[in-house]
Amino acid sequence: MGKLNGKVAIVTGASRGIGKAVAVEFAREGASVAVIGRTVEPLKTGLSGTILETADLLKAAGGKVLAIPTNVLIEGEVQDMVQKVLREWGKIDILVNNAAVAAPGPLVETTTRRWNLVIGVNLLGTFLCTKAVLPSMMEERSGSIINTSSGAADSRVYGVTGIAYGTAKAAIEHFTCSLAAELGPYNIAVNCYKPAQGVATEGFVFNLPPDYDKSRLIGPEKMVKAALFLAQQDARGVTGCVARDEEIIQWHGL
Repeated sequence: MGKLNGKVAIVTGASRGIGKAVAVEFAREGASVAVIGRTVEPLKTGLSGTILETADLLKAAGGKVLAIPTNVLIEGEVQDMVQKVLREWGKIDILVNNAAVAAPGPLVETTTRRWNLVIGVNLLGTFLCTKAVLPSMMEERSGSIINTSSGAADSRVYGVTGIAYGTAKAAIEHFTCSLAAELGPYNIAVNCYKPAQGVATEGFVFNLPPDYDKSRLIGPEKMVKAALFLAQQDARGVTGCVARDEEIIQWHGL
């Protein structure tokens, strides 16, 4: 019997990378999963992955799946996406806010448009998706919201993802703790996890400089294990946690 049997999950940024890996694992564990993203056809840039390809993987794993093209920057699209999930499955138990984009390079070369995009997809997207699922979760008095951060949130050295990305992720960590306190009375867990080291996702590798040592990167397995644990929580369990995947695995003996 799967650990998420009967649960309904939304995973944003599920076209590729950690989002795709988490969505597949949730389906294997019995959840009905809505895979959310903007990419429905292969990108001309060469960056691989679409939500339709992810949906096929979930179906192959025996899962129930909805692939819903959604721009997390547009509130109306986010609201419509959530309503589609509710019409199909009647509830939402889990939200994984995974959609992300970075702006590599020095701040002096970062355009205002790029800055707003990075802050928007990471932070505004997390806000809009969370706000959209809350009425249903609050009515059910149950739920798990999982936000995704990065080592860039607390790094004080120059990194490959750019300052806008780290700024957005640091804000998401505060958002997590404050919202956990607000939603405790509704039995909704709000947690935030991040990889202990670089993960070789398609998007991350695509933006790396040619001289970057890719041997330092790992797969998404630890993030997937941590996400599965957090997905099973409510406010009576683990909530208000901001931690690396390795920490969650060690603290809870996963």
